[in-house]
Amino acid sequence: MQLDKAKIRQSFAAASVTYDGVAALQRTVGKALLDTINTGSLTGTLLDLGCGTGFLTSGLLAHARPIIALDIALPMLQLTQTKLDTPNVSYVCADAEQLPLAGQIADGVFSNLALQWCVNLERVFTDIKRVMKPGGRLVFSTFGPQTLQELKEAWGEVDDFNHVNEFYNEQQLTGFLQLAGYTEITVETNAYLSSYDSVLALMKELKHIGAHNVIAGRNKSITTKTQMRRMIAAYERHRAGALIPATFEVMMVTAS
Repeated sequence: MQLDKAKIRQSFAAASVTYDGVAALQRTVGKALLDTINTGSLTGTLLDLGCGTGFLTSGLLAHARPIIALDIALPMLQLTQTKLDTPNVSYVCADAEQLPLAGQIADGVFSNLALQWCVNLERVFTDIKRVMKPGGRLVFSTFGPQTLQELKEAWGEVDDFNHVNEFYNEQQLTGFLQLAGYTEITVETNAYLSSYDSVLALMKELKHIGAHNVIAGRNKSITTKTQMRRMIAAYERHRAGALIPATFEVMMVTAS
């Protein structure tokens, strides 16, 4: 899987202003992720990897400090800093695939719906292990391959390009973690179903949260009106009543 990292940085930077207004799923998943954590055991320095606008950072801050908030998009970090306004959080603008952090500085690493934007997850997990202190835990959520399956199917009737981002499956994630040296791994997979008035409403939300198609081999030509109409017509076959569905497969992972 090849991703355009410059496009990822640009997309999330541009989405920083609109993100909080439409990121209901991200908040729901973030809350579920926090519910899996034994917050009473949180101590020392925590790293929020891919912090976005700070939802998970704020939740962690209620139970432990200090926290390192790291994100690839500077406007996201700046928004988080403005919202939290506390000396207990330090901010790092960096790619999760190139962590500019010293070894053994974090007692725990947490990430909510961010690691799916990384290509070499074995390297990412190895570097996270370097950053964590012995006995530390990595807890994260990430999208699975069934995410936006309806949109994939609809575009599949138009052409052979990848219009929707691809995500690793549970077996691949577990394999990457094992190669990086993690031995205690648990994965829980859930499907979240969101509903929209129209296909265009779904696509508008994806744009506003920065979830553009960032596959490096995507079709970079402008989509024609005819192609868009064909895709929408194919998607409309999924409509149930007044709404169209969109599936988001989410994996909750704990590793140490």
